[in-house]
Amino acid sequence: MESTTRNDAPVAIEGGGVELRMREIGGGMTVAFARFPKGTDMGPLAKGLPDDLCQCPHWGYLSKGRLRMRTKDGEEIYEAGQAFYWAPGHVPEALEDCEYLDFSPTEEFNEVVDHLKSQM
Repeated sequence: MESTTRNDAPVAIEGGGVELRMREIGGGMTVAFARFPKGTDMGPLAKGLPDDLCQCPHWGYLSKGRLRMRTKDGEEIYEAGQAFYWAPGHVPEALEDCEYLDFSPTEEFNEVVDHLKSQM
């Protein structure tokens, strides 16, 4: 069994107030600690992914802020205190400063993060 904290998880993406820290925790899953300042729109970085959307599923908890999740079928607003499941085919936009914790399949998540980094 493995565990980690935000401070122990390596930084995968950083810039413009955005911080994504990730660590594989076993069972083919990765935990991510994310911070997005108000106004962060991941849409431009997702360009080039299928449908220009993140194709990795995420299970997690939004601990701070409000987030709009856009999909090809519409959008949904998430608020601090909510647990969530984001199915493949989404892209987030921070309506307020946001922080969340999510768990994702490592292989799919690494593919998305590698793409995002290539667009930065």
